[in-house]
Parts: sequence; C-alpha cells; structure tokens
Amino acid sequence: MSDLTSRICERSELMNVENTKAQMRKGILEYCILTVLSKREAYPSDIIEELKKARLIVVEGTLYPLLTRLKNAGLLNYNWVESSSGPPRKYYTLTEEGKQFLTELKNTWDELQQAVQLISK
Repeated sequence: MSDLTSRICERSELMNVENTKAQMRKGILEYCILTVLSKREAYPSDIIEELKKARLIVVEGTLYPLLTRLKNAGLLNYNWVESSSGPPRKYYTLTEEGKQFLTELKNTWDELQQAVQLISK
C-alpha cells in the first residue's frame, strides 16, 4: 500500500460516520438520563427502557458507571426499595443540584439546537 493510500484509509477511519453518530449520542446521554429522572424516580432498567423508547440504545455497562459518576458529582441520590421478586432495588432521583445542572444543560441544548437550525437553513 502506498503512503498516500495509507493516509487516505486512516482519514476515512477517523471520519467514520458511525463513530461520529456514536459520539453525538454519548454527548447528550447525561442530559437524557437527567431528564428521565426529572420526571420521576427510576430504577436503572426503567431508565434504559425510557431511552429505548426514544431510540437511544444504552446498555447496563454504559448506564451504571454514568449513574455512579452523576451520584458522586452530587447530581443524583438513590434509595433502596424492597422488591417482592428479589433483592432490594436502587431507585435514583435528582438532587437540587442535579435539577439546577439539568436546567443549565437544557439551556445549552436549546442554544445548540437553534444554532444548528440557523446554520442548516
């Protein structure tokens, strides 16, 4: 393979549309999770189900570390709730700080949407 062909292949891999789409989804995942939790307390599988309804496919291996990070940042709390079908379940809720953080994210999201719409015209 020539040097030029090699560089073209590398650039093609760097600009893979699926990678870009995945990065865009990751970028809004925190916002979406916090939005789900702003409506009600939720168990992680409930959060995953809400995201699936919106066609944002997230697996537990992605969600649990993110929930832990959001909790450690003071944006979430959780309660243990007894379950009739197994061990207690951890239900997450937004803290006051989480609500404020979500408001800021929503404002930023609205600004970004408007900017993209203006550019797209």
